[in-house]
Amino acid sequence: MHNRFRKRYSYWLLTAPGLVVFLLVIMFPVIYSVSLSFTEWSGYGIPLGFIFAYILHRRMVGGGRFFQTMIFLPITISSVVVALLWNQIFSASGLFTAFMRIITEDPRYVIGMFEQKNLAIVPILFVLLWMHTGTYMVIYLANLQKISPSIIEAAQIDGASEGQTLRRIILPSMFPVIATTAIFAISGSLKAFDLIYAMTGGGPAHFSEVIAIYMYVNTFKYYKYGFGSAASIIIILLSVGLILILQFFTRRIERRNG
Repeated sequence: MHNRFRKRYSYWLLTAPGLVVFLLVIMFPVIYSVSLSFTEWSGYGIPLGFIFAYILHRRMVGGGRFFQTMIFLPITISSVVVALLWNQIFSASGLFTAFMRIITEDPRYVIGMFEQKNLAIVPILFVLLWMHTGTYMVIYLANLQKISPSIIEAAQIDGASEGQTLRRIILPSMFPVIATTAIFAISGSLKAFDLIYAMTGGGPAHFSEVIAIYMYVNTFKYYKYGFGSAASIIIILLSVGLILILQFFTRRIERRNG
């Protein structure tokens, strides 16, 4: 009995510092945000990544290592640097504008997407896709390499086409990974902030504003801490809800394939 008490005491002694840090840094802000959300106190391409990974894995193009590097490279650059880079490209004197002036033969052409409510987010989505596709490509490529080549060769010997091989062998094997990356994409898209804020700040006229920027502006610009906390809770609930829905359908598909 004495030895058991000593072991339990030693266990709590070793884990207590980490537990205290966790409670202070993680749990306390979450619980506090929940409490604030009920007050009025004023005190972040998945299919594209898989397509690239599949093309490179099946050696449908030459120079696979070069393309892997080029597709993965954007994720190594700071989001703010990426935002500034693409702001220059989309500016009135930027590369995209110059290209469109040549295509349209209109020397006064200026990109108008940012001024349209339904299209203002499109350039930002393109930049996000360009930036994060490489991460998903590497994840898919690593898991594609785990599939035994002999299985694919046997299917092709039996007369399976590339599409049948993809649909009947590769996709079922990759489904858990696809579900995982979908969760990453859901959580990343809902918390997207730095790149969008650096590119447009949510403007013009809130056309490119996302929930994270809306939360930031209300909290730190208008000092509506309760309102901002409520927005953060909505982000969490949306993330959890979408992930639970995804897991539900994932289990159903796994049972059907199993």
